[in-house]
Amino acid sequence: MNLSYILKKSLYGLIIILSVVFTLSFIFFSFINTDGKAVYEMTGQNTDQKTVDEIKKAYHLDQPVWKQVLYYANDLSVISVYPQEINRRGIKVFTTSQKTWMIKWPYLGKSFQTDRSVGQIISNAMPGTIVLAVTAIIFATFIGVLLGMVAARHQNSFIDRSIIFLASGGMALPSFFAAILISWLLGYVLHHITGLPTWGSLYYVDEYTGEKYLSIRNLILPAFTLGIRPLSVIAQLTRNNVLEIQQMDFIRTAKAKGLPPGKILFRHTLINIANPLITAISGWLGGMLAGAVFVEYIFGWQGIGKILVEGLQKLDYPVVMGSVITITCLFVLLNIIVDFLYAVVDPRVRLKG
Repeated sequence: MNLSYILKKSLYGLIIILSVVFTLSFIFFSFINTDGKAVYEMTGQNTDQKTVDEIKKAYHLDQPVWKQVLYYANDLSVISVYPQEINRRGIKVFTTSQKTWMIKWPYLGKSFQTDRSVGQIISNAMPGTIVLAVTAIIFATFIGVLLGMVAARHQNSFIDRSIIFLASGGMALPSFFAAILISWLLGYVLHHITGLPTWGSLYYVDEYTGEKYLSIRNLILPAFTLGIRPLSVIAQLTRNNVLEIQQMDFIRTAKAKGLPPGKILFRHTLINIANPLITAISGWLGGMLAGAVFVEYIFGWQGIGKILVEGLQKLDYPVVMGSVITITCLFVLLNIIVDFLYAVVDPRVRLKG
């Protein structure tokens, strides 16, 4: 692996993350300063001015926007400086009479509504989003590649045209509409046949004992809904690339040598369409981590998308900012990993600085 390549990719990722952080900070902190609704959401409309002022001071909302942005960037930074009276978990490296320098994990603040750590809220919701996104992309990849190969094998036939028609419809179907339609049809109208719920998370909590139970049934409908669009893209991409590869000389040579069709398909064709498939799959997986918002909310799936929507509804800006920043970091990290996968799958790709 080329060290300069790794450093360059990491630098690009850091620039993207910082751009998102500072853009979000300026937008949200400016909004908080102009209307003050977030404070009254925490305290109620009849709260006295003294309480409002104390809350603003505790959250630095009484400071100019540029100072609030610096406070937030300081909390996010791994190396931070704090006044002595502020307690943060980390390793203290330098202390004066007024300031403490320390190394710590990024701190995303506290929720305006629950006063809980935003990091804890996101860490509790993260497994649900990851499980949903990974399940959806596995389903979309397996079925999409299979349909694409079938369509390519029966080019210009009724089967081929039917798959293309369904794939085009799936690509054009908005996620929020698909979620409502599938929830109503498969979870309500046909519930007596499917037995699938319209609402629920990965874990079911017993109201009496408080015990958590894994509920795979709740995963089926949201994963199916979330996987429809990437499935459609992967099916068309597979079909088009398989047809293109089949016209190349090495495939004709393999056929002329009498190699079985299955061996030609798996050893020669699929390996040569791996890179575009990796690009599509990784792009959709990253998009699912960010774009599962409507699906999670409509199905009541406990994930980052759901807490993001609830944070917007309740003007809980720390939760909104923390969720978006987390999704951005995941997306950047995923793209860096994919770049390395290219070199593993295709030896012709070289990691150059």
